[in-house]
Amino acid sequence: MVIDMKTRTLVCLMTASLLAAACSSQDGRAVDSAAVAPTAAAFATEHAEWVRERAADLGRPDGWTSLIGLHWIEAGRRSVGGGEGNAIHLSIAPDRLGQVEQRADGLYFQPAEGVPITVDGKPLLHEVRLDTEGAGGGTKLSYDQGKGQITAIKRGERLALRVRHADAPARRDFAGLDFFPANEDWRVQAKFVPHPAGKTLPIVNVLGEIAENPNPGYVVFEKEGRQWQLEALGDPAKGLNLMFQDQSTGQLTYGVGRYLHTEPVAADGTVVLDFNRAYNPPCAYTDFATCPLPPPENRLAQLDTGGHRTRLAVLAGEKKYAVAKH
Repeated sequence: MVIDMKTRTLVCLMTASLLAAACSSQDGRAVDSAAVAPTAAAFATEHAEWVRERAADLGRPDGWTSLIGLHWIEAGRRSVGGGEGNAIHLSIAPDRLGQVEQRADGLYFQPAEGVPITVDGKPLLHEVRLDTEGAGGGTKLSYDQGKGQITAIKRGERLALRVRHADAPARRDFAGLDFFPANEDWRVQAKFVPHPAGKTLPIVNVLGEIAENPNPGYVVFEKEGRQWQLEALGDPAKGLNLMFQDQSTGQLTYGVGRYLHTEPVAADGTVVLDFNRAYNPPCAYTDFATCPLPPPENRLAQLDTGGHRTRLAVLAGEKKYAVAKH
């Protein structure tokens, strides 16, 4: 078959056009892959840094693993120290540190003579009133060249001394953290649904005490073809605090449940729940914390039409601590 010049030119043009389109398509896929890869890499890097910071925070000289005691205050003047004869016996401390006394206007500490103690970084020479931990930070007593710390906490109507030491066995033997592999599928977008102003939610702690907490609303998200919701604490403008249990609780993850903090809720009511950052409460690492427990509403379970209970397994975030007792 003979092809005239005009037809030959047309075929060449069409072939060039198809080749250009194919190259353009391949280039487009390359650009898309290049655009996706850094995002995935950035996610993995950011998550790894968050895990590193969390482990470092737990292992600080005054982190949760440094707790060595929680001592509830009883009536009268009570001696405090490492000696066996003290009413409040500290596992790591000089024989005598001082005395505490609860009075109508608060808790007071009197240092023992000749024992170097500081209060909020300054030498303690006289009796001092111990403000409890809270928004203001509370009063901090330090001993043993700063390795030991004593603060006061209030739970309900009771006061206690919370004691830390940098040489605490839990800190010395800290085994590090175990997380599920980071998975962007567990970074889900949720909708925040506000409650009427002033609503509270009763939260029980490990001591069995109940406290009403501001409950600004709940979040709704989709996973595995279903809608799930979690009641929220905190301030939507600063970030929500979520406590939850799921199907992995007590098996792969801590038996009490886990916590999750979010970024501030967006103006359109959306908020990201990154379950890769679900973490264990302090009680997973020490017997001397007073952790709040997830409310019954946050057990991530549903009843289907047949009356069968379906639970969501959140296979993301922090797993059981290696030496956890629960």
